[in-house]
Parts: sequence; structure tokens; C-alpha cells
Amino acid sequence: MPPVLYIVVPCYNEEKVLPLTSPMFLKKLLDLASAGKISRESRILFVNDGSKDGTWKLISSLAGLNPHFAGISLSRNRGHQNALLAGLMHAKDLCDVTISIDCDGQDDIDAMDRMIDAYLDGADIVYGVRSDRKSDTFFKRTTAQGFYKFLNLMGAEVVYNHADYRLMSSRALKEFAKFREVNIFLRGMVPMVGFKSTSVYYERHERLAGKSHYPLKKMLALAFNGITSLSIKPIRIITCFGFLVAAVSVIGIIWSVIMGILQSPTGGWASTVSIMCFLGGIQLLSLGVIGEYVGKIYLETKARPRYIISEVTGEPGGQTKEEPGKENEPGKE
Repeated sequence: MPPVLYIVVPCYNEEKVLPLTSPMFLKKLLDLASAGKISRESRILFVNDGSKDGTWKLISSLAGLNPHFAGISLSRNRGHQNALLAGLMHAKDLCDVTISIDCDGQDDIDAMDRMIDAYLDGADIVYGVRSDRKSDTFFKRTTAQGFYKFLNLMGAEVVYNHADYRLMSSRALKEFAKFREVNIFLRGMVPMVGFKSTSVYYERHERLAGKSHYPLKKMLALAFNGITSLSIKPIRIITCFGFLVAAVSVIGIIWSVIMGILQSPTGGWASTVSIMCFLGGIQLLSLGVIGEYVGKIYLETKARPRYIISEVTGEPGGQTKEEPGKENEPGKE
């Protein structure tokens, strides 16, 4: 029997692009079903991440017109990663396999055919990886490539040039649900699940409409969150640097004592102030990094819900309902 597929699409203020991409997703779903690769019970699940425009109204309208569309709406904006997690956790018990993809139409939906083929060949996780970055500006290409290299350097295990376009089987999702972190970075957490995995390569297109919700500021925040959520290497670097500075300081003290005994003049105030400013800056930077980890521990101990689903539309059978106040505990549906 063909597997049931849920295409999970996080949406935030996407009323301009959704009318363009939703027919594309539907056509791909029907083509895969016609080819016998997936069940006709498969669906496209939109996740409204607290949009301020008419995104949820549009999703509800789509679900009312076609049973292949479904949607969930979060009670407020929780960010792309939490919205995607909400969709995956909602879908994991309703399907055999999910494919997550952004709403903007930049990711090549034809790569889904190869993802499903890889799943049918036994892969539980299939990563969509960009084959090149020709469509990016020089600045975007340079910063993005540096982003992945820096993450790997800092100990975060990520697939190079892979964002959140991926296939995950329900088996992988059920194991992933056991990850209970509040601070999540999916592209670094998914490889930790294990199971058989592979990659498919595709070219990314220009955004069909609207504007990107991931400017440089958010990319930097995402990178820092990924590093501090997945690795303690920055703290180890600080420790090693502390030992190095201490060793140099001991050598400096010995040198000063010897110069004092020989009654030779030592350096003036400028060198002393420079060293003090340098060490003061390093201390503040180190405290900031350590503080970031302490803050994450503080948030993890609170164990607040990572998302709250307020409404559901287009459930199996074409029903529409509301679920006000439905809370999702970390790692639970």
C-alpha cells in the first residue's frame, strides 16, 4: 500500500505567495499519487505561525475547497523552527512520511519525487541540499557558506547547504519527538536521530512573491542559537584561551621580576592600558557566551510549551474544527 505523505509548510505573513504556491504543492501531491508513489489520502499541511495578515483565512478557505489541504494555526508567532516542529509533530501520527518545505516557492518541488524514491528504497531521512548558489548575491552566498562552515567548526553537526527542506519518516519523527529541548535548531537536531539517510540535490529559485523573513540579522541569531543549543565548544575555547592568557601572564611576571632585579626600566602606561583593555574585552565576551548558556539552561528548566495550537482546519474527512487553548508539551503532541 502506498505511504501517506504530509507536506508540511510553515507560513508567516504569506498571503501574497500562498495563492501561487498552493496549486504547485497540490499538483505535485496529485502527480505523486497518480504515479502510485503515495496514497491519495496524502495532504498538504499549512502551519500558520501567528500571521498578522490574511494567511490563516486563506488556509481555511483552501481546506474548505479541497480535502487535500489542511492547516493548523498557532496561538501566536513562535518563529519558523517552532512552527515547523508543530507541523511535524501534528502530522507524525497521521501519515507515514512528511516532507517539510518553505512556502515561498524557492525550493524545487520536483526534488520531492527523488525524496520519495529514496524513502521507498529504505531511507528514513532525506535531506534537500542546494547544488549551487548561483541565484544568490555575492554577499548572500558568502555569508551563507560561512554560516554552515562556522556551525561545523563550532561543533554543530549540520548538512552543508541544507536548510529545512527534508523528508522524514514517521518512525524518525516519533524518535525525534523524544527530543525535549525548548531551544531548537532542527537542521542540527535531525542528524542526531540517526537511521538511514541520504541527500538529493536541487537548484533553488527566486522567491515567487513577498519578501524574505530571514534577513542577515535573523541568520546570525539562528547561527548563534544553533551553536549554543548543540555544542559546548565555545566554552571549551574560552577555557583554552584562559589557560593561554594565564601562561603568558606568568611568563610576563617572571620577566618583570628579572627586569626589576637587573634595575632595567620596564614598559610605560600605554602598554599596560592596552593589555588591560584587551583582557577586559575578552572577559566581557567570555561572560556573554557563558551567560547565553546559562540563559538557555534557565529556559530549559522552565519546560514551557514550544508551541500552542489554537485552531485546526481540514482534518482527515474534510472536517473543520477549533481547538482553543490546546497546549503541546515539549516532545509531546
